[in-house]
Amino acid sequence: MRIKNFISLLVILLFFSSCRKSSKVSEVVFELRHYSINSLEGLITQTGIEIDDWVSSDGIASLKISATRPTRVRLYETGDIDVENACLIYTAKLRTKDFIGQVYLEMLCNFPGKGEFFSRALESSIRENTEWTSQETPFFLKKGENPDNVKLNLVINGKGTVWIDDIRLIKAILD
Repeated sequence: MRIKNFISLLVILLFFSSCRKSSKVSEVVFELRHYSINSLEGLITQTGIEIDDWVSSDGIASLKISATRPTRVRLYETGDIDVENACLIYTAKLRTKDFIGQVYLEMLCNFPGKGEFFSRALESSIRENTEWTSQETPFFLKKGENPDNVKLNLVINGKGTVWIDDIRLIKAILD
């Protein structure tokens, strides 16, 4: 259990450093949500997804998607998380097999009266077969910008098997 906690802390610190490169971020980091994936409960998209007890980044379970065509898998929505002047970071671990195409994380933030804006991990998208790989996408919120809902998606532009596990939404405070 200690190793798992150490690895989780290390992952959070690595993601924190990605926000630091792009904006002035304080040392304060909060984990807003953690979806460890051991059931389909709470998932928005329920078709074409299954729980895989055999393949997992944390030894518990993961979501397995067998894509035969491009698809957007709607995973979770947070509702109002009451956050502003921060860097939101959507992180997850991905794995692919017999995969052709591109797969990446997508975070959509909805702002009342303004609409929906996105952040996508296109620069680190997976384009080939891979073992567990950490992926992240940040969304910078200025003072007064407070989304009333955050959607966490997985975009598969291709076909093959994709696993996702250890989904987190992290908040790093901006100075």
